[in-house]
Amino acid sequence: MRLATFNILHGRSPVDGRVDLDRFAAAVRHLDADVLALQEVDRAQPRSHGADLTAVAAEAMGAAHHRFAATLHGEPGLWVAGTGEEQPASAAYGVALLSRVPVLEWHVLTLPTLRRRAPVRFPGARWPALVRDEPRTALAAVLDDDGRPLTVVGTHLTFIPGWNVRQLRHLVRTVRALPGSHVVMGDLNLAGDQPARLTGLRPLVRAATFPVDVPVRQLDHVLGGPGVRAAAAGESVDTGLSDHRALVVDVVR
Repeated sequence: MRLATFNILHGRSPVDGRVDLDRFAAAVRHLDADVLALQEVDRAQPRSHGADLTAVAAEAMGAAHHRFAATLHGEPGLWVAGTGEEQPASAAYGVALLSRVPVLEWHVLTLPTLRRRAPVRFPGARWPALVRDEPRTALAAVLDDDGRPLTVVGTHLTFIPGWNVRQLRHLVRTVRALPGSHVVMGDLNLAGDQPARLTGLRPLVRAATFPVDVPVRQLDHVLGGPGVRAAAAGESVDTGLSDHRALVVDVVR
């Protein structure tokens, strides 16, 4: 089974700054994933031509099973936190999980969110800036893996130091209650082996993913629990989109 995670930057290319839906679909098709976790996903946003990027990706990879979870509604500059009561076609932004493998159950897992502004020092800045984080969530799919359940989770954690650690630990504790072996993947905003050390899960692929042109840090991860192992080394893939590379690995049980 091929797993992939990709922070898509709403499908925008850093080369020309454009969102091209055909180019996005081609990038997803090239990854050839059986299960794909996407982050920074738009739905009905003018900047991405009003498209449902989850549906575009699902058609490109042939995923009969897919879900989108909105963390923000509205448009950039006018964002509001999702309440779960918005109309299905309303403009939104969030995470998605797509599968060519049959899905037995879907779960939306809300993560702890810092409710106050926090100081964050961005690269190149002399002083920290006070920032307010967006809501964070995870999507879990319990797959029918040849008659055995396998839970795969996709998420996008905060960039606020310390709080991403809390979110990851909370997520892993929650996932333990779901069926079968477990895989957690996504943009964790934690570098190197830190996610594995924090969770006790095994890193199924080691490859730098950020920044996209000359990656020096691995912020995107695929972590496996007992019973899941990598069939090969896996790799990061420059799709021509986003400021992150996608991360791809074949796994066996």
